[in-house]
Amino acid sequence: MPHALSYFLLSFSFYLLSFIFYLCSMIPNLSHTICAIATPPGTGAIAVIRLSGPKSHDLLETIFCPVKKATHYPEMRHSYYGEILDNGSVLDDAVVVFYKNPESYTGEDAAEISCHGSLFIQNRLLQLLIEKGARMAEPGEFSLRAFVNGKMDLLQAEAVDDVIRSRTGSAHKLAVKQMRGDYSKKLSELRKQLVDLTALMELEIDFSEEDVEFADRSRLREICTTLVSEVTSLAESFKAGNVLKHGIPVAIVGEPNVGKSTLLNKILREERSIVSDIPGTTRDYVEDTLTVGNNTFRFIDTAGLRTTTDSIESAGVERTLVKASEASVILMLFDAVDCEEDRIQSRIEEFKNRIEDFDQKKLIVVINKIDLLVNAPKHLRELLEYDIVFISAKRDENIGDLMEKLNEVVAVSANTPDIVLTNVRHYEAFSAIANLLNQAVEHIDKGLPQDLTATFLHQALHQIGLVTGEVSNEDVLDSIFRNFCIGK
Repeated sequence: MPHALSYFLLSFSFYLLSFIFYLCSMIPNLSHTICAIATPPGTGAIAVIRLSGPKSHDLLETIFCPVKKATHYPEMRHSYYGEILDNGSVLDDAVVVFYKNPESYTGEDAAEISCHGSLFIQNRLLQLLIEKGARMAEPGEFSLRAFVNGKMDLLQAEAVDDVIRSRTGSAHKLAVKQMRGDYSKKLSELRKQLVDLTALMELEIDFSEEDVEFADRSRLREICTTLVSEVTSLAESFKAGNVLKHGIPVAIVGEPNVGKSTLLNKILREERSIVSDIPGTTRDYVEDTLTVGNNTFRFIDTAGLRTTTDSIESAGVERTLVKASEASVILMLFDAVDCEEDRIQSRIEEFKNRIEDFDQKKLIVVINKIDLLVNAPKHLRELLEYDIVFISAKRDENIGDLMEKLNEVVAVSANTPDIVLTNVRHYEAFSAIANLLNQAVEHIDKGLPQDLTATFLHQALHQIGLVTGEVSNEDVLDSIFRNFCIGK
């Protein structure tokens, strides 16, 4: 076997063994049986408690008595109605389902108990399970065990959390695709192309002194450039994916006292921003989300735009400009009493010059306080090139029209790619991969030794391994699973 290819396989084996040893050290109590409440905290009609681990079935049989015990009890994936017993007394009626490894979410023996949603019943049932030998699960430990037992890869595990937290149809659709493995398949294809390219380059290195050519530099460059294009496209999809996942950022801007905070409070139907007649009351931004139709908007109420000698207010203005630069949509508010065409145009141009990529943003001009006028200045629609909505935030007038306009200007294209990055960890990895592949192309163009070029490909493969979980990183795994719910 060529020396370089042998080195590559040995390196991969080392990473795999390191990962296995890491998992063993990370989960010293993998043999323990764990339990947790899987339903949201609080009182409800039904609560679900999950068990997973080698003693799940034996432990549950000590506290659960089915009304009818079948000959083959317990049969897997069958529901059993019965009583939960607390030292001989009935704690509650419950429905129990048993699962046998590996045919369970975690890949272990497992069970689910559906009981009444009393806080007392939930807590006492957990206490009983712990008294019988189970322990409370760590956040995300059920999904971590599923990952360790090969039931899902790291991408799918992250998608489970995304599905749980999805707030819109678009975010849910992306998360389900990732959970079902679409994203993993794409990465598997990319990884195979990278492995093939690396192997080709390694063969060129090993047979460089012989009269054998597996691929010339132009062919290697072509393959590498194609990969750069694919990886860059994935990295660039993060901007759209982040918006779909966390909400479309909408900055509410304008001079002090034009009604920005009042508008945010009316949109959210709660008092999130301080409303005052004193100009400059909002010194920093206030942020909250709202789902309208199939879109989630992340509204940002900002400090009033004006020249000021107050250092705190001035810092707030600077943060306003930063937040406006990050927004996809800008709602620019004007007072209806003082909204001549020239003044509006002047303020927009002034604001435009201070905001990065302003032309790529959607601007909606909002004329507020129309309740102070006999007639709203609707002639402005014909004079200005921007979308205009006339409202009275104080009287809650035409807020619905503003929401309709927002949905209209951010209508998501039907051509959204099937694979979109929504996770900053993935974005950073693919940005790094694109950079490494670009460096490989530069080395090929300069005719530098191919063993140096191959190191960039090895590093790119390492980055893909970090994304999928094939290569371990203690901080990354800990961060991912500790953000999960306790019962997931």
